[in-house]
Order: sequence, then C-alpha cells, then structure tokens
Amino acid sequence: MYLLELAFDGNPERLEHRPAHREVLAALKERGKVAMAGPYADESGALLIFDVATEEEFEALVAADPYYRAPGVTIAAKRLWNPVIR
Repeated sequence: MYLLELAFDGNPERLEHRPAHREVLAALKERGKVAMAGPYADESGALLIFDVATEEEFEALVAADPYYRAPGVTIAAKRLWNPVIR
C-alpha cells in the first residue's frame, strides 16, 4: 500500500477540480485501488491510501489525476506503507 498526503493552501480554485477528482477516486475504489481517502477535518490537506502492489502503479495513478496538480494542492508526501491490521 502507498500513502499520498496532500497539503492545501486555501486557494479556492482547488474546489473547482474536486468533483472530477472524487469521481476518479470512486472509480479507483470500485477497482480496489483506493482503500480510503479524505480531507483532514481542518481542510489543511488530505490523506489517501492506495492499495496497489508497485510504486510504478501508484505513480501512474497519481499522475493520471489532474487534481494533484491543481492550484492550491501540493503533494506533501508519498510513502510506502506496511499495514499490520487491515
């Protein structure tokens, strides 16, 4: 699994891209590629958990979603995660 952490800077343009992003996430969830995703309660960023086997697949999924390059969105961290309890 891979974690993607986002930081938001308050730019309202980000919200224009969110509906399409959520559609992408819903499709990935249906395919079993996203385990969980959502913003922090204070809207300072978000955490997404991708259930993929390789870094290449993870990077391809991130590259395919324009939301991660939208104004106001910064990728704060990408990490390989080894969950003990699922």
